[in-house]
Amino acid sequence: MPKKTKKTEKTEETEETEETEKTERIERRPSISQKELKVRARAKNKKPAFVRAESWKYDRFSISWRRPRGLDNKIRRKIKGWPAGVSVGYKGPKIARGLHPSGYREVLVYNVNDLSAVDPNTQAVRIAHTVGKRKRALVIAEAKKLNIKILNFKASPEAEKKEEEATEGAEGEELIEEQKVQKEEEEIEAVFKEGKTVGGEDQKVEEEEEETPTEETAPDKAEPEAEEEKGGEEQ
Repeated sequence: MPKKTKKTEKTEETEETEETEKTERIERRPSISQKELKVRARAKNKKPAFVRAESWKYDRFSISWRRPRGLDNKIRRKIKGWPAGVSVGYKGPKIARGLHPSGYREVLVYNVNDLSAVDPNTQAVRIAHTVGKRKRALVIAEAKKLNIKILNFKASPEAEKKEEEATEGAEGEELIEEQKVQKEEEEIEAVFKEGKTVGGEDQKVEEEEEETPTEETAPDKAEPEAEEEKGGEEQ
C-alpha cells in the first residue's frame, strides 16, 4: 500500500472542513418564505410613507392614502418639496409579490378536490366567498386532516374549548381504563397467591392427620382392650 503523503492528508482535511461548512450553512439557512419576507421588509423600510394630500392641514382628513385628482395638486404633479405619491417605481420585490404576511402563498379553493394540489409546507388556502356552508365545512375538515392552513377561517373560542375538553376527556377515560386494568391484574395475582398458600396449608394438615391419630380414633382402640380385661376377670 502506498503511504499517504502530507498533501493527500491536507486535501482530505480541507474536503472534510468544506463538507461541514456546507452542512452548517444548510442548517442555518432560513426557509424560502422567511427570506422573501426579510427582502420585502428591507424594501419597505426604504419606501416613503404615502399620506393623503393636505391631511396634515385638516383634521377631518384621514392619513390613509387617497389618489389626488385636482388639476393643480402638487403631489399629482410631483413637484419638488411635496410628499411622494404612489407610483409603479415603488413596487415590492418580485420574489415576495403575492406572499401572505404569514409567509405562505395563497391558493383560492372552491371544493375539496382543490386541496389535493396544495403543498402544506409553502401554501395556504383561502376559501372562496361563493362556497356554501355545507361545502365549506367539508373543506375545513379535509384541510385539518391534511394539516393545511386556512387563511379566512378562525375557530370560535367556544369551539376551541369544546375540542380541548373532548381531548382532555378522552385522555382521562384512557387513564381510567388503564387504572382499571391494572387493578384487575393486581387482584388476579393476589387471588393466585392466596390459592397457592391455602393449598399448601391444606396439604400439610392432611399429611399430619395421616401420620398422627386423632383424639376420636384413640378411644376406639382402647375399647376392645378394656372388654378383653373384663372377660378375663369374669372367667
